[in-house]
Amino acid sequence: MNVKITGSGSYIPTEVVTNKDFAEHVFLNDDGTPFPLPNEVITEKFHDITGIIERRYVSDDLLTSDIGTIAAKKAIANANIDPETLDYIIFAHNFGNVKQGAIQTDILPSLATRVKFDLRIKNPKCVAYDMLFGCPGWVEGVIQAQAFIKAGMAKKCLVIGAETLSRVVDIHDRDSMIYSDGAGATIIEAIDEEGGILAHETATFTYDEAYYLYFGNSFNKEYDPDVRYIKMHGRKIYEFALSQVPKAMASCLDKSGINISEVKKVLIHQANEKMDEAIIQRFYKIYKQTPPEGIMPMSIHELGNSSVATVPTLYDLIVKGKIENQKIAKGDVVLFASVGSGMNVNAIVYRY
Repeated sequence: MNVKITGSGSYIPTEVVTNKDFAEHVFLNDDGTPFPLPNEVITEKFHDITGIIERRYVSDDLLTSDIGTIAAKKAIANANIDPETLDYIIFAHNFGNVKQGAIQTDILPSLATRVKFDLRIKNPKCVAYDMLFGCPGWVEGVIQAQAFIKAGMAKKCLVIGAETLSRVVDIHDRDSMIYSDGAGATIIEAIDEEGGILAHETATFTYDEAYYLYFGNSFNKEYDPDVRYIKMHGRKIYEFALSQVPKAMASCLDKSGINISEVKKVLIHQANEKMDEAIIQRFYKIYKQTPPEGIMPMSIHELGNSSVATVPTLYDLIVKGKIENQKIAKGDVVLFASVGSGMNVNAIVYRY
């Protein structure tokens, strides 16, 4: 028995927001003073660092649970399974359902419960719960699904990663340009064929790193101080990721017994193009090698950073042939990796 991804689906929001759309924003420093550079220069520097040209936001009528359901339905259809046979629904997110214009999140009931309701699943033994694990939430959900299957607690799981970060950003913070919305979902099953999950690695760093990402006040001091927005210490996160993610990837690869020459694709959380490029360089340097051309597909240029959704969305787009010059073939070894608030890092070695 091996544990494999038997189906995938994603939802790419319809609202396209380009860097030029930030031309009229009033960007401020954290003390509320005006940022000294014109927006044209700010967005140009932003593009040079992150690689982001545009990002996607959900339409006003959609919530995180809605787009999670859409991705889930596609994954269920792709796997050709009866949703009544699901043992677990694991929904990775960070902020719950935040309605457009609202200042509160809604996680009662849980988003996983809402997806089960939307799928009209009657089976009470299909257990639905949410995963709060920062950007690595979907990867961790897959690791947990594998653990349930290996333990004999499940045969089939639905793992979703979805987020609507556009609802929790401070428009006066330049970092707000990084974030986007999206959803990806996968069916994880026990099947009698070669491949699947070969190894995994997870670590949580809190001693100094716990609050590198946090909820904080707007840079606009006239805003209600009781309303909070996603904030980050970008430089600290960058340095942390470069230090810890390659180590986690290498540890995972070594556990799997796979030689690095066999790795065909590395699917890294789409946080920042320069950061991901530095991570892949450091990872290959551990093995005294350089990354092969095309080893690390990127979707951040058009889709931005949708947190837990980036990795499952990227995977789905590749296997569906929707990313130019990228494909995953039967038997290929894929390395998934992510980093995010917590601070958490994780990785999976997977044979397709």
